[in-house]
Amino acid sequence: MPPTDPYEGEQPPVPPPADDAGERDDAAGERPVVPPADTARDPSAEAEAGDGPAEDRAEDRADDLVGELAEEDARPLRAGEQVRLEDPKGRRHMVTLEPGKTFHTHRGGLLLDELIGRPEGIVVKTSGGVPYLALRPLLSDYVLSMPRGAAVVYPKDAAQILVAADIFPGAHVIEAGAGSGSLTCALLRAVGPDGRVSSYERREDFAAIARRNVERFFGGPRDDWELTVGDVVTAPTRPRVDRVVLDMLAPWDCVTWAAEALVPGGVLCCYVATTTQLGRVVETARAFGGFTEPIATETLLRTWHVEGLAIRPDHRMIGHTGFLMTTRRLAPGVSAPRRQRRPAPGAYGENYDGPRPAGEIF
Repeated sequence: MPPTDPYEGEQPPVPPPADDAGERDDAAGERPVVPPADTARDPSAEAEAGDGPAEDRAEDRADDLVGELAEEDARPLRAGEQVRLEDPKGRRHMVTLEPGKTFHTHRGGLLLDELIGRPEGIVVKTSGGVPYLALRPLLSDYVLSMPRGAAVVYPKDAAQILVAADIFPGAHVIEAGAGSGSLTCALLRAVGPDGRVSSYERREDFAAIARRNVERFFGGPRDDWELTVGDVVTAPTRPRVDRVVLDMLAPWDCVTWAAEALVPGGVLCCYVATTTQLGRVVETARAFGGFTEPIATETLLRTWHVEGLAIRPDHRMIGHTGFLMTTRRLAPGVSAPRRQRRPAPGAYGENYDGPRPAGEIF
């Protein structure tokens, strides 16, 4: 059978170019297309536009942008500030800018004087030619690198606390268990200059660390922050507050005190590390009766690898760090309505020895 394709086994002919844009064949051959005078190629102009490598052009453009920044917009880095240095592999270092000092790495030293007075978001190189990106640290960067006494509240949990407890500008918040001051920094930012945060810490050594960390982050003492060494339950009576945040081993011991401290509608938020702590504080709040039905949550944070078509979860993630329990204070003398759903079989059986909810339907 003869082949159906007339060009099978040989190269098919290339069709002639279409006649458009003034191109045609005449007796003298194909007429060249001459660009207009104002668009003719200028080698010097092309050189200025950048025929070199893209990286060189990007660096030149970045230098131009740095020069164009107005001083009031650039917010130059100042001596005494902290800066986050990130190498090409994504490793980060927190460095305090000190005149005349050098940040030493295994791939060369970096003169800190090269950063002082320049805007953040620049790239500087070590003596070994390794580039480092310089930026002011975010609160999340600072929290993960701050000196620690007690364990810090991770940024993912601090973010949930701010939302779940509805920390608003101008609020008066009591924090019991200041620890290393990580959550304190987030609370102070959220309440703003018109609010107030009253922190309590039983251990004097932890309180000293928290004070140093908070003042270092904000650049000095805060008028809207009060840190007391002692137990919040034995604190003197004060005007009622909007929010109570408990980060301690036994928050159930403070439920009655929190009920007296909160305004009607105020929020109690407890941060605990284990399921046994979570169960006990939830049942204590239920048994008290002057709170709404407690809500228990856990936050797991997973980043993703995104590179072209290779999109997948990262191999590492920030898994369990703690649980949150949130509930709202009812008006004085008001008890929460009875729950209309039955508990799971055995939930409050003979082996359960914790607080029992009042008014349950069994």
